[in-house]
Amino acid sequence: MTTIDRLLSFIEEDAPFGDITSEPLIPPERECNARILTRQPCTVAGGEEASLLFTHFGCTVRQTVRDGERAGAGATIIEIAGKTTTILLLERTVLNLMGRMSGIATATVRAAKIAALANPRVRVAATRKTAPGLRTFDKKAVQLGGGEPHRFCLSDQVLIKDNHLQIVPVEQAVARARAATLYKKIEVEAETPGDALRAAKAGADIILLDNMKPIDVQKTLDLLEREGMRKGVVIEVSGTITEETLEGYAVLDIDVISMGSLTHTVTSTDISLEILPGMQTIRL
Repeated sequence: MTTIDRLLSFIEEDAPFGDITSEPLIPPERECNARILTRQPCTVAGGEEASLLFTHFGCTVRQTVRDGERAGAGATIIEIAGKTTTILLLERTVLNLMGRMSGIATATVRAAKIAALANPRVRVAATRKTAPGLRTFDKKAVQLGGGEPHRFCLSDQVLIKDNHLQIVPVEQAVARARAATLYKKIEVEAETPGDALRAAKAGADIILLDNMKPIDVQKTLDLLEREGMRKGVVIEVSGTITEETLEGYAVLDIDVISMGSLTHTVTSTDISLEILPGMQTIRL
């Protein structure tokens, strides 16, 4: 499904039988100018998708603040000219998507800065804990905020988790995964230092230290170092990591911190659309 198809499906969800408020109130030929503005400082995201939707429906659009750029409170980020009923039809879907994406991008910027100050080498990543149907947009917002998207789907990378390891021992699991693909990284979840060492010896490319406290992460790093296995693997930490606890992990000799909170606990940015006074359309 293309991006425009996904966006149009959102409009279909919001107005399956049209906009029964705007259509009888406003003549179909009436045009107007409008603007989208942010009510609070943020890193803008979703403007490209908003512009695509408005353009698809015949509006003229100018994005004054690009995606990934910072906007202050009250800043106009998109200017629109077109039919009033069209702008009102698209308004809520556009604002919902831009608010969510900008909230994710803004949170990612904050997290990436905290991590970089503690350890310039560590990267902040998202997870698959996204809203169904919105993963493409959630992951894009993370990237606009300077984070790593991690895997987009189950087809993207091998990640052998605890439930897999209840069925197949880690040595067999890694060997089978390696035999199945030569081109994908193999990541193994570990809950103890011993689990991490077994995964490294089995040939994992990436070891995910799940729900470990910083002191246990350090114990794992020390064990891998003593066994001569640290340099051969990428170390990722994950599990209920927040902005408040992020620094305690980032100072360690790790490579990636993945944070489900970036996409599953989203505080949307307050973004509004205003129709401007006067009925003369200004061509943008």
